[in-house]
Amino acid sequence: MHQGGKGNKKSSSSSTSSFMFALFQRIRQTDEKTQQGQDSTHSEVHDHLNPSPRSSSSLTPSPPPPSSMADLPQPDPFPEKSREGDAGAIFVLESKGTWWHAGFHLTTAIVGPTILTLPYAFRGLGWMVGLFCLTTMAVVTFYSYYLMSKVLEHCEKQGRRHIRFRELAADVLGSGGMFYFVIFIQTAINTGVGIGAILLAGECLQIMYTNLSPDGPLKLYEFIAMVTAVMIVLSQLPSFHSLRHINLGSLLLSLGYTSLVVGACINAGLSKNAPKKEYSLDPSKATRTFDAFTSISILAAIFGNGILPEIQATLAPPATGKMVKGLVMCYTVIFFTFYSAAVSGYWAFGNKSTSNILKSLIPDEGPALAPTWVLGLAVACVLFQLFAIGLVYSQVAYEIMEKQSADVSQGMFSKRNLIPRILLRTFYVMFCGFFAAMLPFFGDINGVVGAVGFIPLDFILPMLLYNMTYKPSRSSLIYWINMSIMVVFTGAGIMGTFSSVRKLVLDASKFKLFSSDIVD
Repeated sequence: MHQGGKGNKKSSSSSTSSFMFALFQRIRQTDEKTQQGQDSTHSEVHDHLNPSPRSSSSLTPSPPPPSSMADLPQPDPFPEKSREGDAGAIFVLESKGTWWHAGFHLTTAIVGPTILTLPYAFRGLGWMVGLFCLTTMAVVTFYSYYLMSKVLEHCEKQGRRHIRFRELAADVLGSGGMFYFVIFIQTAINTGVGIGAILLAGECLQIMYTNLSPDGPLKLYEFIAMVTAVMIVLSQLPSFHSLRHINLGSLLLSLGYTSLVVGACINAGLSKNAPKKEYSLDPSKATRTFDAFTSISILAAIFGNGILPEIQATLAPPATGKMVKGLVMCYTVIFFTFYSAAVSGYWAFGNKSTSNILKSLIPDEGPALAPTWVLGLAVACVLFQLFAIGLVYSQVAYEIMEKQSADVSQGMFSKRNLIPRILLRTFYVMFCGFFAAMLPFFGDINGVVGAVGFIPLDFILPMLLYNMTYKPSRSSLIYWINMSIMVVFTGAGIMGTFSSVRKLVLDASKFKLFSSDIVD
């Protein structure tokens, strides 16, 4: 569901690689310093909370053992007081939610129509490797989001509550460059998701239209314009918290269309018109390798989030324990939807799976492979959920706009704040809609966004932030688990970027601006 362009992907990969190398150097230097004077089996946080007992034979209390600078409360570079005039924090990221609201937001951010791309991702992996990679991504992302929630809770307990990913990274890593690096990656992801949501919603309308009127004159870009108009209206909902009921509906819609699509795939696989099932990989070793890394990048994009700190910011403080409950809710939905869609779709269509399994169920030639009412209802559910997804991923852009343009002393709905909000959000949605109509390259873009965007934010930075915050011993298991994940996914991100860009280049001849067909 993510969208982007072709330019500068290699430089993005190089930038990501250089940032990760510098960060690994920094964590190694920090660990060497903090190891001195610290028990090898305990973290600094444990030492701070459990100081060495005083000698009972002393007549006067002996002073506690000296602390390292890391034990002392650190100054907050983004203090709460500085947010008193921050409209992005007060209006858009208002903290009123409960753990189940966080679960709704997380589910909408992760469980979307991109799950209909899972059979397509399996094309480059096969059955065994595909299921292994799917499970690995699920375990690693849950672990990653759990670690990030613990880092956020730790900072909050120390009086440094962070409501933005970029502020958290800059505080913990102590680098102003990380602030802008995270802004760049988040902007690329969120804009890409916004473009992709509008593009897929337009395709859903086109699917319904062509079934009702096969020779109708309307083109894909016209349906995209209709979706954009609806998104402009919905974009005026003022805050992330105000989306909680919409995101509950999104959760139910994801369960609904997944059930319908799984049933349709099983029906298609058993029908007499079913395509021949072929699960073999490409005979060329080089092509197989590139296809595998492209598929891994697509899986990373599907499991990606990239806005967890902003979601946690919507929780009413204290946030301790609430985010973990929200994650459990989210991953319960993920287990049902992701596995059922991947297995049923790949079983039914094998190597003929397209980047949207609905298109496999409605082939260009021959009869539909599922009842029309089932497909129509599934497409309608996908369409409505795409509006929710577009809204969720727009919140970071909106809070940046609001921070710069709004005046908190005037009130959220005052004329002074309402007019700039309407104009800026309308312009942003129109920008996304224009690029969705101009560049309908949905399948190929997923891999690029996953490699360049989601892998750094969701598979590398959370582990690094945890190691820098809690400073586990270099001999501890958690330290090496985190380091291993960072190294493996840094490599996967670099290879995924090259393989995804390669596929873009190979498919370039199929690309047409303002095309009526989305390139698989």
